[in-house]
Amino acid sequence: MDETMKKFTVIFTALVLAACSSGTHTNTQTGSAPARAKVGAQAPAFDEATVEGTTLSMAQLRGKPVYLNFFATWCPPCNEEAPDVSAVQQQFKGDGLQVVGVDILEDKSKAQKFVDQHRLSYPAVVDSGTLRDAYNINGMPVHVFIDRTGVVRKIEIGELSKAEMIADVKAIL
Repeated sequence: MDETMKKFTVIFTALVLAACSSGTHTNTQTGSAPARAKVGAQAPAFDEATVEGTTLSMAQLRGKPVYLNFFATWCPPCNEEAPDVSAVQQQFKGDGLQVVGVDILEDKSKAQKFVDQHRLSYPAVVDSGTLRDAYNINGMPVHVFIDRTGVVRKIEIGELSKAEMIADVKAIL
């Protein structure tokens, strides 16, 4: 892909995500706005369907360092870095790391295709907008690093190198 096309794709993606993120969602259990993620605060609770058909929640991940990787199948940087994210999961799984892929606003079949294509070694959830809103996602990829106590330690926007991923993971181990 030439440089002009890459720039167009990035700008187009940013515009689409900005348009998608302009709405607000309400927490149906309390009638209030959902919790927003902030560095230094507890990660917002979630309960999302995985591509495998099970459910994954933040509560199930308590006690583990967590790396949330927000992606979409149509996002070129997301596709480029997927093998590195999977390699980082493999490298640090013995230390308890749990990577979770978060496919934004796509259906289960697209997310499953991404998981299969990149041979991901971690679960992926199909987000209907809850996590997108909680983490204020308006561009991709986004990387969120959460420590064992459930506190968000870092939010990185944009493509990361494998070395950057490893440094961020080491900070939450």
